[in-house]
Amino acid sequence: MPVSPDPFSPIGVFDSGLGGLSVVRQLRTELPRESILYIADSRYCPYGVRDEAEIRERTCLLVSRLVQLGAKLIVVACNTASAASIEMLRESMEVPIVAMEPAVKPAMTLTVTGKVAILATPRTAASARLRRLIDRYGGGIDVRAIGIPGLADCVETGDMAGPEVERLLEPIVPQLIADGVDVLVLGCTHYPFVEAVIRKLAGPAIRIVDSGNAVARRTRELLIKEELLAGIGARPTFTMWTTGSPAAVGPIATGMLGETVVAQGLGSVAITGLPVVHGIVEEGSQVVG
Repeated sequence: MPVSPDPFSPIGVFDSGLGGLSVVRQLRTELPRESILYIADSRYCPYGVRDEAEIRERTCLLVSRLVQLGAKLIVVACNTASAASIEMLRESMEVPIVAMEPAVKPAMTLTVTGKVAILATPRTAASARLRRLIDRYGGGIDVRAIGIPGLADCVETGDMAGPEVERLLEPIVPQLIADGVDVLVLGCTHYPFVEAVIRKLAGPAIRIVDSGNAVARRTRELLIKEELLAGIGARPTFTMWTTGSPAAVGPIATGMLGETVVAQGLGSVAITGLPVVHGIVEEGSQVVG
């Protein structure tokens, strides 16, 4: 059974891989006293090319594990997992859930040309949740949802500015700018890590928007509302697990966060009280920070 949360309990952050570390950076800026538990489902990343039922299954399993570990609030730091699973999670979990969604609403207020593009995984770009956001906030605006297969994979391997990143973006970003798009929305938490390449291809006048700041502010609001905000005396830590190779993931996470991160693997025994899904279980943890 999960421990009843209190203000010194950690925030749980879940992503298909390492992209959610862009959200962790924003959470640390907004909430420097909070401890964070992070699970990266690296073995199955990216979710953007997976079946929706599989995404829901894995998201539910690993978010449930964060709750069992005592997380007082969950941030689903993955647009694809949020689009597929957020309603189900909010119905089944007993802690507050913060979802990721592309920053469509603020983008609508920034465009001068009336043309906005959302760069996302293929699954997010095609999702009904994104379509609802566009329909709700994009009246009178030309909003294009562009799925980019392979870009999240580059970030997962630590390639954030190499030739493959440029190869994937070069056919897309300059053409969008030539078509009059003046706001680019980063609709995947991996994409802030390749923002420098996007900026180079887009030029200095284009506005680039991501959701990390808004998610961190929403997390603060919910913690205050639920009286769960960590106060004076908190000693923040960062704990990370991965379903991939810890030896491979740790150094990449270290580069992303700018501090030493020792990731711990998830093994092959059933998690107590949860169904076995693809043989994933927590074998231990490493706290840093």
